[in-house]
Amino acid sequence: MNDIMKRQRFKKRKKPTYKKGLFLITLLLIILYLWMNIDKFMTSLFG
Repeated sequence: MNDIMKRQRFKKRKKPTYKKGLFLITLLLIILYLWMNIDKFMTSLFG
């Protein structure tokens, strides 16, 4: 009985959306890249 309940619990779990994860990682990398080079962008815009 307990074994069946454990199996049902695993079935109910949602599968991780890999596309969403990859999108968030790439977005984070872009933000980090921009943050590291923010002084260059500011000088090019306002300087």
